[in-house]
Amino acid sequence: MNIIISASKQELGQRAASLGANLVREAIAEKGEANIIVATGASQFEMLSALIEEEIDWSKVNGFHLDEYIDLPIDHPASFRKYLKERFVDKVKPQNFYYVDGEKDPDEECTRLADIMGKHPIDVAFVGIGENAHLAFNDPPADFQTKVSFLAVNLDDACRAQQYNEGWFNSLAEVPKRAISMSIHQILQSKHIICSVPDERKSDAVSKALYGAVSPEIPASVLQNHQNTYFYLDQESASRIPQSSNDE
Repeated sequence: MNIIISASKQELGQRAASLGANLVREAIAEKGEANIIVATGASQFEMLSALIEEEIDWSKVNGFHLDEYIDLPIDHPASFRKYLKERFVDKVKPQNFYYVDGEKDPDEECTRLADIMGKHPIDVAFVGIGENAHLAFNDPPADFQTKVSFLAVNLDDACRAQQYNEGWFNSLAEVPKRAISMSIHQILQSKHIICSVPDERKSDAVSKALYGAVSPEIPASVLQNHQNTYFYLDQESASRIPQSSNDE
């Protein structure tokens, strides 16, 4: 586990994107293509903006994303498919991008995605963590035992409140209560994990995830068990951890 603390969100995004781009280029050079996971949410704005500016042969990249609300239309402002299409896919035009479609039957969609992902071992996963330390939409207590790649999950109140407070919905009642999420097990199969986490509101989750016990109650704490995880923090999100933890 590696911890890199930046002076600002913009610097965080640039540094995370730079490492990620290097790893994607290495995968392409080694095997002719790269498979990546791309996260969504406010925490990924700066990283994605920097990543799309990197020199990468995107025609040799296959992409997946982590999660999507169940029964939320793709034209809703909070749709993660909409977010990624507009902010990433339409800009870089990867070889393939496999969306999580929350408007389909959840069980069938989980099976469909698992079949595709089984053929595309992930080289680089770009992820974030939530205010409740969720990883993807694996809210506490997360299922650390399941070996399925995707699963239908219930969203807890803290997770739904975060989505509302970030401005994606007009009211808390409007936030869906269920989603399709990539599993903890599947995320950990990634060769490299780049976790971008800015903002003071994430500082408690960051501290617990990095220095607390590995526990389903702190889902992101499981990343302590993944040797090639890189935590990119800013001064605010790192405010509750020892500054000596900075690896650079």
